[in-house]
Amino acid sequence: MNKTLAFLCLVTLFGSCKPKPETAEQASLNPQPVVETTEEAVPFHWEAANVYFLLTDRFNNGNPENDINFDRVNETAPLRGFMGGDLQGITQKIEEGYFTDLGINAIWFTPVVEQIHGDADEGTGNTYAYHGYWAKDWTVLDPNFGTRKDLETLVKKAHKKGIRILMDVVLNHTGPVTDQDPVWPEEWVITEPTCTFQSYETTTACTLVDNLPDIQTAKDTPVDLPDALLAKWKEEGRLSMELDELQLFFDRTGYPRAPRFYIIKWLTDYVNELGIDGFRVDTVKHADEKAWAELYKEASYAFETWKKKHPDQVLDDTPFYMVGEVYNYGISGGREFDFGDKKVDYFNHGFQSLINFELKTDAHKNYEQIFKKYSNLLHTKLEGIGVLNYLTSHDDGSPFDKDRKQPFHAANVLLLTPGTSQVYYGDETSRDLTIEGTEGDATLRSFMNWGELDSVSTREVLTHWQKLGKFRSRHPAIGAGKHKRLAKKPYVFSRTFTDGEYRDKVVVGLDLPKGKKSLWVKGFFGDGTQLYDTYSETLVEVQNGRVTLDNPYSVALIELAN
Repeated sequence: MNKTLAFLCLVTLFGSCKPKPETAEQASLNPQPVVETTEEAVPFHWEAANVYFLLTDRFNNGNPENDINFDRVNETAPLRGFMGGDLQGITQKIEEGYFTDLGINAIWFTPVVEQIHGDADEGTGNTYAYHGYWAKDWTVLDPNFGTRKDLETLVKKAHKKGIRILMDVVLNHTGPVTDQDPVWPEEWVITEPTCTFQSYETTTACTLVDNLPDIQTAKDTPVDLPDALLAKWKEEGRLSMELDELQLFFDRTGYPRAPRFYIIKWLTDYVNELGIDGFRVDTVKHADEKAWAELYKEASYAFETWKKKHPDQVLDDTPFYMVGEVYNYGISGGREFDFGDKKVDYFNHGFQSLINFELKTDAHKNYEQIFKKYSNLLHTKLEGIGVLNYLTSHDDGSPFDKDRKQPFHAANVLLLTPGTSQVYYGDETSRDLTIEGTEGDATLRSFMNWGELDSVSTREVLTHWQKLGKFRSRHPAIGAGKHKRLAKKPYVFSRTFTDGEYRDKVVVGLDLPKGKKSLWVKGFFGDGTQLYDTYSETLVEVQNGRVTLDNPYSVALIELAN
């Protein structure tokens, strides 16, 4: 029941149409009728965004015809080979409204550029580059993931739904060396020593792991293109085109033909041609930080160029966005990451946000401790920038609630904590993270559990994530606003956000008792104010500084009624 229907019900029947309390299961199986209403446009802010992160190969197989390429048929360890997920599969779910129903307004998927053709073993079993972090050629997409046209279609379909696209990019390293994939020339990469992470130098001037050649991102010395890459382009019939484009890039920018500038050109081409909205940058602390400022400069130039060429496709005036993976960065560190012998402010080198590795630990605290801490930090030390919060990811072996015993609590923490939220694919459906027989991070990367959506328990969990996600997407106050506790028991808090003439204010109640409950809102919403609880779809009025609800839910998501 939406706000308009609820209001008519209240006015004409004086409350007689109040529905009987129903369980979360009944709510998910008995959708309310939809009545169209006109709502105020919600301004987009990355600081308040709800980002969905997925492994391209593990989400949805939209085109089974592209499942095997480059003779990638060797046996792999469990969950370490390609499984068929692709860009067409993501687009299908965009069109079906899956992300919209979750309140997702940005999608981040793992890299889709062409990967090494061979397989390698980093100590956890024979592996193909299904994850996308072992680049072979940055200028073209890997056919296992799809075509350039597939990516173009995905971006356009997402933008039509108001969803932005974050492309995962790797500048730090190439893929491993295999029988099919030769090492890049020594002027391009270093192959030793392996990082020990004891200092700045032993984190940046080294290879992340054995047999993962590290791009010489600190060098300004011009280098020639590798013979193997030139031969590949010639065989594919695009050598002249690629060389001409490089000439134009270096003529325009005046950069030396150092390794990082080639890759920066290749990565920003996707922005210039397709309108990619932002980058999630991999392995940030392992490369010279000046490279990231240069990447952001060129990506921003490409984004503005694309906007000028496609004014009818521009969502708004939001600038290009870059969020970095500085492994083990936590929000408490403020602007700086400490290497022990050196501190680096990555926010001063092109990043608007960093992935926050701290929430998975903070999630064990009570709600008020979490929300107050994050609101205070984001409006003091981190004012004007932000963090991307997560509880589960593709390479964190110690996620919050690995056994999926607290999916409702996890949703409350992740989606209501100030900052940008990152939903990892399957968080919302309790996808299994403990796959028998897997080694290392493979257990975190099973195929999306679409087959379990028919389960009543899974639908209950999904419905909860959808309700919170959609509320968050409608209210930037949740992620970007200022937090204030209104009552301790039952726990009620407010969030307020102002952007020019736009003002957003909401109240949330958590750990509420079943049945009749009274929420204290005095001093935030005045008596007589018409409010709407989107969780129970109930219109209410403030009386004596309180809002009264009668339902079986432990959550209330309260906004001003239209």
